Amino acid sequence: MENKKKITKVGKETSPSKADSRTFVPTAESKGKATRLRVIAVILWVFAIVAQIAAISLLFKAPVNMTWIIILIVIDLALAITGSILWKKSNRLDPASEKNKFMFFMQSQLGLVVAVIAFLPLIIFILTSKNLDTKQKGILGGIAGVALLIAGITGVDFNPPSVEEYTEQTARVEELTGQNMVYWTKSGTKYHLYQDCHAINRDVTTEIFQGTVANARELKNITELCKFCENRASKENEIINADQANTKEELVE
Repeated sequence: MENKKKITKVGKETSPSKADSRTFVPTAESKGKATRLRVIAVILWVFAIVAQIAAISLLFKAPVNMTWIIILIVIDLALAITGSILWKKSNRLDPASEKNKFMFFMQSQLGLVVAVIAFLPLIIFILTSKNLDTKQKGILGGIAGVALLIAGITGVDFNPPSVEEYTEQTARVEELTGQNMVYWTKSGTKYHLYQDCHAINRDVTTEIFQGTVANARELKNITELCKFCENRASKENEIINADQANTKEELVE
Protein backbone atom coordinates (compact mmCIF):
# COMPACT_ATOMS: atom_id res chain seq x y z
CA MET A 1 0.00 0.00 0.00
CA GLU A 2 1.44 3.38 -0.98
CA ASN A 3 1.76 5.78 1.91
CA LYS A 4 0.95 9.42 1.12
CA LYS A 5 0.55 10.63 4.67
CA LYS A 6 2.65 13.36 6.20
CA ILE A 7 5.49 11.80 8.23
CA THR A 8 6.69 13.88 11.17
CA LYS A 9 9.94 12.74 12.77
CA VAL A 10 10.38 13.33 16.48
CA GLY A 11 13.48 12.88 18.60
CA LYS A 12 16.88 12.01 17.21
CA GLU A 13 17.77 9.45 14.59
CA THR A 14 18.73 6.03 15.93
CA SER A 15 21.29 3.73 14.40
CA PRO A 16 19.83 0.51 12.94
CA SER A 17 21.63 -1.91 15.21
CA LYS A 18 20.03 -5.22 16.06
CA ALA A 19 22.52 -5.76 18.85
CA ASP A 20 21.48 -2.60 20.66
CA SER A 21 19.44 -4.32 23.37
CA ARG A 22 21.21 -2.87 26.40
CA THR A 23 19.34 -1.32 29.30
CA PHE A 24 17.31 1.73 28.34
CA VAL A 25 18.95 5.06 29.16
CA PRO A 26 17.10 8.34 28.49
CA THR A 27 18.78 10.87 26.25
CA ALA A 28 20.38 13.93 27.83
CA GLU A 29 17.58 16.02 26.33
CA SER A 30 14.85 13.82 27.84
CA LYS A 31 16.58 13.72 31.21
CA GLY A 32 16.92 17.51 31.19
CA LYS A 33 13.22 17.97 30.38
CA ALA A 34 12.28 15.48 33.10
CA THR A 35 14.36 17.35 35.67
CA ARG A 36 12.76 20.68 34.78
CA LEU A 37 9.26 19.20 34.98
CA ARG A 38 10.01 17.64 38.37
CA VAL A 39 11.34 20.91 39.76
CA ILE A 40 8.19 22.75 38.63
CA ALA A 41 5.99 19.95 40.02
CA VAL A 42 7.70 20.10 43.43
CA ILE A 43 7.33 23.90 43.55
CA LEU A 44 3.62 23.60 42.76
CA TRP A 45 3.20 20.93 45.42
CA VAL A 46 4.94 23.12 47.99
CA PHE A 47 2.53 25.96 47.20
CA ALA A 48 -0.36 23.47 47.49
CA ILE A 49 0.76 22.54 51.00
CA VAL A 50 1.16 26.24 51.84
CA ALA A 51 -2.45 26.80 50.72
CA GLN A 52 -3.51 23.96 53.02
CA ILE A 53 -1.61 25.46 55.96
CA ALA A 54 -3.28 28.81 55.31
CA ALA A 55 -6.69 27.10 55.30
CA ILE A 56 -5.90 25.29 58.56
CA SER A 57 -4.83 28.56 60.20
CA LEU A 58 -8.23 30.07 59.39
CA LEU A 59 -9.91 27.30 61.40
CA PHE A 60 -8.46 28.76 64.60
CA LYS A 61 -9.99 32.20 64.03
CA ALA A 62 -13.61 32.50 65.13
CA PRO A 63 -15.85 33.08 63.34
CA VAL A 64 -14.38 30.83 60.68
CA ASN A 65 -14.29 32.35 57.19
CA MET A 66 -15.65 29.43 55.20
CA THR A 67 -15.46 31.27 51.88
CA TRP A 68 -11.71 31.74 52.11
CA ILE A 69 -11.18 28.15 53.22
CA ILE A 70 -13.10 26.91 50.18
CA ILE A 71 -11.06 29.21 47.93
CA LEU A 72 -7.83 27.85 49.42
CA ILE A 73 -9.04 24.26 48.95
CA VAL A 74 -9.65 25.00 45.26
CA ILE A 75 -6.20 26.57 44.93
CA ASP A 76 -4.68 23.59 46.74
CA LEU A 77 -6.44 21.21 44.36
CA ALA A 78 -5.40 23.08 41.20
CA LEU A 79 -1.76 23.14 42.29
CA ALA A 80 -1.77 19.47 43.32
CA ILE A 81 -3.33 18.32 40.02
CA THR A 82 -0.99 20.38 37.85
CA GLY A 83 2.02 19.12 39.76
CA SER A 84 0.88 15.50 39.37
CA ILE A 85 0.38 15.87 35.62
CA LEU A 86 3.87 17.31 35.19
CA TRP A 87 5.38 14.64 37.45
CA LYS A 88 3.83 11.78 35.48
CA LYS A 89 5.03 13.34 32.24
CA SER A 90 8.56 13.54 33.66
CA ASN A 91 8.43 9.82 34.50
CA ARG A 92 7.68 9.00 30.87
CA LEU A 93 10.80 10.94 29.88
CA ASP A 94 12.99 9.45 32.61
CA PRO A 95 11.37 6.31 34.10
CA ALA A 96 12.35 4.64 37.35
CA SER A 97 13.73 1.12 37.68
CA GLU A 98 11.64 -1.67 39.17
CA LYS A 99 14.68 -3.19 40.91
CA ASN A 100 13.96 -1.17 44.05
CA LYS A 101 10.22 -1.67 44.57
CA PHE A 102 9.84 1.06 47.20
CA MET A 103 11.68 3.72 45.21
CA PHE A 104 9.80 2.72 42.07
CA PHE A 105 6.48 3.11 43.89
CA MET A 106 7.47 6.46 45.39
CA GLN A 107 8.61 7.92 42.07
CA SER A 108 5.68 6.51 40.12
CA GLN A 109 2.95 7.35 42.65
CA LEU A 110 4.36 10.49 44.27
CA GLY A 111 1.34 12.44 43.03
CA LEU A 112 -0.92 10.24 45.16
CA VAL A 113 1.34 10.63 48.20
CA VAL A 114 1.36 14.41 47.82
CA ALA A 115 -2.44 14.46 47.43
CA VAL A 116 -2.79 12.78 50.81
CA ILE A 117 -0.29 15.18 52.39
CA ALA A 118 -2.00 18.20 50.82
CA PHE A 119 -5.54 17.38 52.02
CA LEU A 120 -5.72 14.79 54.79
CA PRO A 121 -4.38 17.07 57.58
CA LEU A 122 -6.89 19.74 56.56
CA ILE A 123 -9.75 17.25 56.73
CA ILE A 124 -8.65 16.13 60.21
CA PHE A 125 -8.45 19.73 61.45
CA ILE A 126 -11.88 20.51 59.97
CA LEU A 127 -13.53 17.53 61.65
CA THR A 128 -11.90 18.29 65.01
CA SER A 129 -12.29 22.08 64.93
CA LYS A 130 -14.07 23.63 67.91
CA ASN A 131 -14.93 26.74 65.89
CA LEU A 132 -17.16 24.88 63.42
CA ASP A 133 -20.62 23.48 64.02
CA THR A 134 -21.77 20.13 62.64
CA LYS A 135 -23.19 21.64 59.43
CA GLN A 136 -20.03 23.63 58.70
CA LYS A 137 -17.88 20.59 59.32
CA GLY A 138 -20.03 18.62 56.89
CA ILE A 139 -19.72 21.25 54.16
CA LEU A 140 -15.99 21.93 54.48
CA GLY A 141 -15.16 18.30 55.20
CA GLY A 142 -17.14 17.17 52.16
CA ILE A 143 -15.45 19.69 49.87
CA ALA A 144 -11.98 18.81 51.16
CA GLY A 145 -12.79 15.09 50.88
CA VAL A 146 -13.86 15.44 47.25
CA ALA A 147 -10.72 17.47 46.56
CA LEU A 148 -8.60 14.71 48.10
CA LEU A 149 -10.35 12.12 45.94
CA ILE A 150 -9.85 14.12 42.74
CA ALA A 151 -6.22 14.91 43.52
CA GLY A 152 -5.56 11.29 44.48
CA ILE A 153 -7.04 9.86 41.28
CA THR A 154 -5.12 12.40 39.21
CA GLY A 155 -1.92 11.62 41.06
CA VAL A 156 -2.12 7.85 40.55
CA ASP A 157 -0.27 6.42 37.55
CA PHE A 158 -2.24 3.28 36.67
CA ASN A 159 0.39 2.16 34.14
CA PRO A 160 3.70 3.57 35.37
CA PRO A 161 6.66 3.39 32.98
CA SER A 162 9.88 1.66 34.01
CA VAL A 163 13.40 1.23 32.69
CA GLU A 164 12.76 -2.50 32.36
CA GLU A 165 9.57 -1.96 30.34
CA TYR A 166 11.28 0.47 27.95
CA THR A 167 14.21 -1.94 27.57
CA GLU A 168 11.97 -4.91 26.81
CA GLN A 169 9.76 -3.03 24.34
CA THR A 170 12.74 -1.50 22.54
CA ALA A 171 14.49 -4.85 22.32
CA ARG A 172 11.38 -6.43 20.79
CA VAL A 173 11.14 -3.74 18.11
CA GLU A 174 14.85 -4.07 17.31
CA GLU A 175 14.52 -7.84 17.16
CA LEU A 176 11.75 -7.56 14.57
CA THR A 177 13.05 -4.69 12.44
CA GLY A 178 16.73 -4.21 13.26
CA GLN A 179 16.21 -0.67 14.54
CA ASN A 180 14.44 1.30 17.24
CA MET A 181 11.94 3.06 14.99
CA VAL A 182 8.14 3.04 15.24
CA TYR A 183 5.13 5.00 13.94
CA TRP A 184 1.98 6.32 15.60
CA THR A 185 -0.82 8.88 15.20
CA LYS A 186 -2.25 11.61 17.42
CA SER A 187 -5.30 9.55 18.33
CA GLY A 188 -3.65 6.11 18.18
CA THR A 189 -3.23 3.75 21.11
CA LYS A 190 -0.53 1.54 19.56
CA TYR A 191 2.82 2.10 17.90
CA HIS A 192 3.53 0.44 14.55
CA LEU A 193 6.54 -1.03 12.75
CA TYR A 194 5.34 -0.05 9.28
CA GLN A 195 4.09 3.35 8.17
CA ASP A 196 1.87 1.65 5.58
CA CYS A 197 0.12 -0.58 8.14
CA HIS A 198 -3.60 -0.58 7.34
CA ALA A 199 -4.40 0.24 10.97
CA ILE A 200 -2.50 3.53 10.77
CA ASN A 201 -2.51 4.49 7.09
CA ARG A 202 -6.23 5.22 6.78
CA ASP A 203 -8.24 7.93 5.04
CA VAL A 204 -8.89 9.74 8.33
CA THR A 205 -5.16 9.82 9.11
CA THR A 206 -3.49 13.05 8.04
CA GLU A 207 -0.20 12.77 9.90
CA ILE A 208 1.98 9.90 11.08
CA PHE A 209 4.68 10.38 13.69
CA GLN A 210 8.00 8.56 13.50
CA GLY A 211 10.36 8.06 16.42
CA THR A 212 11.65 5.62 19.01
CA VAL A 213 9.62 3.46 21.37
CA ALA A 214 10.50 5.93 24.13
CA ASN A 215 9.31 8.86 21.99
CA ALA A 216 5.91 7.19 21.53
CA ARG A 217 5.61 6.77 25.31
CA GLU A 218 6.89 10.27 26.10
CA LEU A 219 4.59 12.12 23.70
CA LYS A 220 1.43 10.00 23.66
CA ASN A 221 1.90 7.47 26.47
CA ILE A 222 1.54 4.65 23.92
CA THR A 223 2.70 1.35 25.40
CA GLU A 224 1.47 -1.36 23.04
CA LEU A 225 2.89 -2.72 19.79
CA CYS A 226 0.45 -3.25 16.89
CA LYS A 227 -0.23 -7.00 16.52
CA PHE A 228 -0.67 -6.69 12.76
CA CYS A 229 2.81 -5.18 12.44
CA GLU A 230 4.31 -7.71 14.85
CA ASN A 231 2.90 -10.66 12.90
CA ARG A 232 3.93 -9.15 9.57
CA ALA A 233 7.51 -8.57 10.76
CA SER A 234 7.71 -12.07 12.23
CA LYS A 235 6.57 -13.65 8.93
CA GLU A 236 9.02 -11.53 6.92
CA ASN A 237 11.86 -12.56 9.23
CA GLU A 238 10.87 -16.22 8.90
CA ILE A 239 11.03 -15.93 5.11
CA ILE A 240 14.40 -14.19 5.23
CA ASN A 241 15.81 -16.79 7.63
CA ALA A 242 14.47 -19.62 5.47
CA ASP A 243 16.03 -18.11 2.35
CA GLN A 244 19.35 -17.70 4.14
CA ALA A 245 19.23 -21.29 5.34
CA ASN A 246 18.47 -22.56 1.83
CA THR A 247 21.32 -20.49 0.44
CA LYS A 248 23.73 -21.97 2.95
CA GLU A 249 22.58 -25.50 2.10
CA GLU A 250 23.08 -24.85 -1.63
CA LEU A 251 26.58 -23.53 -0.98
CA VAL A 252 27.46 -26.57 1.10
CA GLU A 253 26.20 -28.92 -1.61
